[in-house]
Amino acid sequence: MLTSPGIQGMMISQNNRLARKAVEVGVAGIVVSNHGGCQLDYTPTTISVLEEDLKKKGVFKRNSAIGKVVVDAVGGKVPVLLHGGVRRGTDVFKAFALGAQAVLVGRPVIHGLAANGERGVRRIIEMLKDEFELTMALCGCPGVMDITRSHVRTECDQLHSML
Repeated sequence: MLTSPGIQGMMISQNNRLARKAVEVGVAGIVVSNHGGCQLDYTPTTISVLEEDLKKKGVFKRNSAIGKVVVDAVGGKVPVLLHGGVRRGTDVFKAFALGAQAVLVGRPVIHGLAANGERGVRRIIEMLKDEFELTMALCGCPGVMDITRSHVRTECDQLHSML
């Protein structure tokens, strides 16, 4: 849990300088987010934008994506959280593999609440946890720290492998 103010709303490609500045002024963490679906319809989710930024920058290295731009910019001094597009446990796994230290989940929880109140929220959280743990097991990762960029293959990776 962040104990002092953090910064939210960074989209990846243009914000490595802002991320470094945020650390300098003492933020407790950075939330990579685009506010898509909350304030703007038809904007891409943060998780889907990660590989676009890779493609633009020509980055196809292990532990890249958020890690290459924002996580590397802050140098491990503050946690980087991903917000946007997390719908399944596999999305949680992808976010960790792409460099996030945590994810924020909104829409699935709201849907669970609307469908079945507190019980619906608990079920959504259980589903995310179960799917995440299954994905870890299927990828041979006994713990979160074992998840690396090499565990996911994005569309950019597939295109790059064809070159």
